[in-house]
Amino acid sequence: MRQKIDDLIDHLSYSIVGKTDAINLVIVALLSGGHALLEDVPGVGKTLLAKSLARAINGRFQRIQCTPDLLPTDITGTNIWNPNKREFEFLPGPIFSNILLADEINRATPRTQSALLEVMEEKQVTIDGETRSVETPFFVIATQNPVEHHGTFALPEAQMDRFTVSLSLGYPTEKEELMMLQKHQGQINLDELKPCLSLEDVRELQQQVTRVKVTATLQQYILDLVRASRHHDEIRLGISPRGTIILQKAAQAYAFLEHRDYVIPDDVKFLVPYVFSHRIIPVSGRQTKTIVRKLLDSVPIEKVAA
Repeated sequence: MRQKIDDLIDHLSYSIVGKTDAINLVIVALLSGGHALLEDVPGVGKTLLAKSLARAINGRFQRIQCTPDLLPTDITGTNIWNPNKREFEFLPGPIFSNILLADEINRATPRTQSALLEVMEEKQVTIDGETRSVETPFFVIATQNPVEHHGTFALPEAQMDRFTVSLSLGYPTEKEELMMLQKHQGQINLDELKPCLSLEDVRELQQQVTRVKVTATLQQYILDLVRASRHHDEIRLGISPRGTIILQKAAQAYAFLEHRDYVIPDDVKFLVPYVFSHRIIPVSGRQTKTIVRKLLDSVPIEKVAA
């Protein structure tokens, strides 16, 4: 199964050039049962990454183009009247997929954004009083442009807290961009890429990740980081208990990617900026990434035996 992980990384690297950390973080979110938020400018490969991942796991891909006039039922689906059968039939929305891309999620109204709250947490959605489960794996990749704010609606804290990681792909280096030009002399057809995992493989990998060992000392280190965020002078709102659990799950998934069955402190330190930055609310005018670095520097860890 770990060979399949390497195959998945190679598969995504074919489409997304030179973004190893970003690819690993997205896989971490998938294997830990969470979701990913990509905050980046247009044109850096966010949609391509989502499509490539869906193709790699042979999953169903759906895309929602978020706009202010998008309705919650456009995401979840709705019951419609069938005059031939003289009864209501359920018409499923794009939420019934394996990989869901919510493009420019902050352009949807808060009412529409809230349609994702239940399904992101519980893998189910309630429509007209009836609860329907979505197929697993269910993975949301949401994007937003951090530069353009006109006509957007900030994601509420409850929504942000449901994303395992937030990250930016960023611009490629000169060498990477040259490789992109050479690769795109011909058209890249994702349909020609053969899946390297099945949905059952992903479910099995998610189960294996839960068996990665986390020592009591390392759990205490996670708790120390979380509790320090709640009492930091530069932070108005710290990490929630949900964030505590998500950090541990993400660390297990990252250790698994590194071909280990145990978590080490460096796994946690690497992930904290991506898990914490979108969750904390700083005192006005402070940069979250700077605060997270200070937080990491201020919390020591005792020697951890794996």
